[in-house]
Amino acid sequence: MSILTVTNLSHGFGDRAIFNDVSFRLLKGEHVGLVGANGEGKSTFMNIITGSLEPDAGKVEWARKVRVGYLDQHSVLQKGMTIRDVLRGAFRYLVDLEAEMNGMYEKMGSVEPDELERLLEEVGTIQDILTNNDFYLIDAKVEEIARGLGLGDIGLDRDVHDLSGGQRTKVLLAKLLLEKPDILLLDEPTNYLDEQHITWLTRFLQNYENAFILVSHDIPFLNSVINLVYHMGNQELNRYVGDYDNFVLLHEAKKQQLESAYKRQQQEIEDLKDFVARNKARVSTRNMAMSRQKKLDNMDVIELAREKPKPEFNFKEARTSGRMIFEAKNLVIGYEEPLCRPIDLLMERGQKIALVGANGIGKTTLLRSLLGELSPLSGEAKQGDNLFVGYFEQEVKEIADETCIDAVWKNFPAMTQFEVRAALAKCGLTTKHIESKVAVLSGGEKAKVRLCNLINRQTNLLVLDEPTNHLDVDAKDELKRALKAYKGSVLLISHEPEFYREVATDVWNCENWTTKVF
Repeated sequence: MSILTVTNLSHGFGDRAIFNDVSFRLLKGEHVGLVGANGEGKSTFMNIITGSLEPDAGKVEWARKVRVGYLDQHSVLQKGMTIRDVLRGAFRYLVDLEAEMNGMYEKMGSVEPDELERLLEEVGTIQDILTNNDFYLIDAKVEEIARGLGLGDIGLDRDVHDLSGGQRTKVLLAKLLLEKPDILLLDEPTNYLDEQHITWLTRFLQNYENAFILVSHDIPFLNSVINLVYHMGNQELNRYVGDYDNFVLLHEAKKQQLESAYKRQQQEIEDLKDFVARNKARVSTRNMAMSRQKKLDNMDVIELAREKPKPEFNFKEARTSGRMIFEAKNLVIGYEEPLCRPIDLLMERGQKIALVGANGIGKTTLLRSLLGELSPLSGEAKQGDNLFVGYFEQEVKEIADETCIDAVWKNFPAMTQFEVRAALAKCGLTTKHIESKVAVLSGGEKAKVRLCNLINRQTNLLVLDEPTNHLDVDAKDELKRALKAYKGSVLLISHEPEFYREVATDVWNCENWTTKVF
């Protein structure tokens, strides 16, 4: 049975087409990975099927009474509500059903036998729904999901207004999983999850009996949970059975077949044109030439998709730093409460260090303390001599009306507009992206604008806080290559082992000195 049917969908922004006459069908229990390069329209597609964006053409049809759950990272959480309140809100529809059932019980004493029989039947139906949806185990379910995603470490009685962006996303994801909808729509759910919680979410989705559509650039995660791939690219949406690795093989084979057919057809076109040119003037061969021309006119010409610009990251390097990069003695980091016991740390020139560990234990706080942005609660953190730091923050507020060109040019006023455009193009952005406002770009395209600012600044120390969030596969691979080639020092937070293992010379597990209990 089809849960969702999308027919002849077309959409674009201004003169930039995103989809052209695409169709899509989702069946019960299908686990779909929606893949494609940054800016190809994955999030736009999600917004269209959820009704928050109207398509230019086409039809979106949901099956009747289907419950849809969408992880929208821009949802607002109301001040004054605790994490527990929000998570219990996932069962609101069941609470309403219980209230409806109790109202029926109250009516039963004063109705005719026929009406009583109808009410008993309805009460039985509602009771089955409550039981099958674990209504009487709400608190246990809340605790289980919260623990799986690491919310228990934050504290379920904490006001949601005080949470970071990543913590808010975790709360929204937990609420969504508790709702157990007929279809889950997940847009990059692992961005704020550490390895332990990605493992938990992987198991949850592997056992999820309902359908889901998942957007993610985390390939091992995708491979573990999906059984279908829909690839979005060049305004098309194509279906592949199997996991992501199988899609790559089939997509590459299809691409090579198309290229071979294109070459054969181009040769045939050239031969036909040559024959027509040589024979159309001669009476004896004019009919044959006209026949060849007719074949040319009616030919369905194969067109190859335009190659998307691949990013090229080459960090500009400053003069060599001193031997010591950072040194911490008896350092205790935190805000009001300490996040670690007193620690001694030393980072020397040439080291590339990955900071790993569960969310909420202070990895970003440690970065900011070492950079001098935060004062330690006790102890000291020293920076070495001649440091030229490039800092990629996890969360940055963009300026509403700023274009991509403005976002880079303001940091490099000596550059010409041509040089700014060339720098952005090297990061994998097209002319249309470059001339757009940053606010309308996808998460991956915004990250590429920020990376453009970073690679064009002379540095000898890169401090990177989750730089791969939102980046597509090509951009991640290129960033990994660039960091391996970089001759300076690197301090990196990442939850993707397949990314940091090839870059890092050392791994610091922050769980070894945290004050939090796991």
